[in-house]
Amino acid sequence: MDTPDVGIPEQLARRMSMAEQHEYLRTKLTRRRALTAAGAFAGGGLLAGCASGPKSPARVSTPRAGSATGQVHGSAVTPFGRHLAFGADPKTQMRISWQVPLAVRKPYVRVGLTPWGLSRRIEAEVRDLHTPGLTGQRFALDQYYLHAALDNLRPGTTYYYGVGHEGFDPASRERHSTVGSFRTAPARPEKFVFTAFGDQGVTPDALANDKVLLGRHPAFHLHAGDICYADSVGLGAKSDIYDPSAWDLFLKQTESVAKSVPWMVTTGNHDMEAWYSPNGYGGQSARWSLPDNGFDARRAPGVYSFTYGNVGIVALDANDVSYEIPANKGYTDGRQTAWLDRRLGELRGSVDFVVVFFHHCAYSTSTHASDGGVRDAWLPLFAKHQVDLVINGHNHVYERTDAVKDGRVGRPVPVGASTDPTRDGIVYVTAGGAGKSLYRFPAGVKDSYEGKTARHEPVKTFHWTKARQQQHDTVEWSRVRYTGYSFLSVEAETGAAPKLKVSALAQDGRRIDYFEVRRGA
Repeated sequence: MDTPDVGIPEQLARRMSMAEQHEYLRTKLTRRRALTAAGAFAGGGLLAGCASGPKSPARVSTPRAGSATGQVHGSAVTPFGRHLAFGADPKTQMRISWQVPLAVRKPYVRVGLTPWGLSRRIEAEVRDLHTPGLTGQRFALDQYYLHAALDNLRPGTTYYYGVGHEGFDPASRERHSTVGSFRTAPARPEKFVFTAFGDQGVTPDALANDKVLLGRHPAFHLHAGDICYADSVGLGAKSDIYDPSAWDLFLKQTESVAKSVPWMVTTGNHDMEAWYSPNGYGGQSARWSLPDNGFDARRAPGVYSFTYGNVGIVALDANDVSYEIPANKGYTDGRQTAWLDRRLGELRGSVDFVVVFFHHCAYSTSTHASDGGVRDAWLPLFAKHQVDLVINGHNHVYERTDAVKDGRVGRPVPVGASTDPTRDGIVYVTAGGAGKSLYRFPAGVKDSYEGKTARHEPVKTFHWTKARQQQHDTVEWSRVRYTGYSFLSVEAETGAAPKLKVSALAQDGRRIDYFEVRRGA
């Protein structure tokens, strides 16, 4: 057997940093192992639909029911990759999405209040995604994503559901194991937990993180971008190495959590898949059904907001403002930032807390450091509207700032401390340890976290400028650092003295950080 080529094409290598070259090679090897491990599953049809060459330019469309294959009976086609997302109102709306390896007839969702009473039947929409082949890199691939919109649900209610199509009925006895469940948001605010991370991919560490996360029983999960790494380069260019079948593996991996926990995603630089229009987000629109209350759901599917209990959540697409990776810079012509200003103003008067999440870091000292584009475009608005917490990914570590005000430490927030955004400034969290290969902090900078606190010292780092240059900085705001797989867990409390109890948990369940956010304390 010939030894597989695991090198980097010379032309591509010249465009990548050493860290990006390491990430590319690790992704290539990890994906090969994952595909090998999934071989038996693929033989059953998961990766079916591959063709030997390109068919047409990439597209997202809704095929007619008659386009289903006439060669495979529906009973032989098993749905997989179930993932939930809220509609604009989590109290009454849920979106159920899944995948099938071949086109099917008349897809639908059954829903009920008991696992054996799935009496309500809702037709599903098919979004087929064609990726053309590329000589020497990939086969052409057709993928089929299905989506059902559930509206007029009861608040605070557990529902059971099953996904099916002609020939595959989830309500039948032999399919009963495919039934899942979800719970709508309560009618009135009450205590709840949500989780967050970024930079996941298809790895054993990603799967291990998911298992620990599920044990927190979150009401929903925020994914701060770089979801799957089908594009392993992340420059948003058609010359990037791209493997669409990685999405099949990712959705299968994530199903154990996302089938019951709404998986609220936004876009990272590795999610700009240039083969799909518009703006490289056609694949995102095919795979996910997210709230469509942003400024333009078609062009910017990762921009939206929702309210759960006493917390308003805002998802942003930092590719629009990034100085570091400018493939999509300015694609909204300022409309996203204008929408953000309006939306933060609306939320500020209606909830106790506002949490914003997006991919590129406003404040971090690790490999990609901080993005000056994010700072220039959005930090003035965060300060204007007194945002309570900002969550990022991009750097594959855990790092948490002190409360930052006007670019400097407004108040130190050591492990276990409390902070008030109305007085101290905003805490920024980099939660990029979801599963991809880990980064490091600058040379000589030690990890510092609960149980292993290092002496607090200035850190030499940089931020990206408009000219795509690295402007060197020495900063005081880097408070907690952890080089390991981890995620964020946030408990929101209501009442006379509402608060956010923010914790970071390592892959083995150990707590590595915690602090509280209280307004007017």
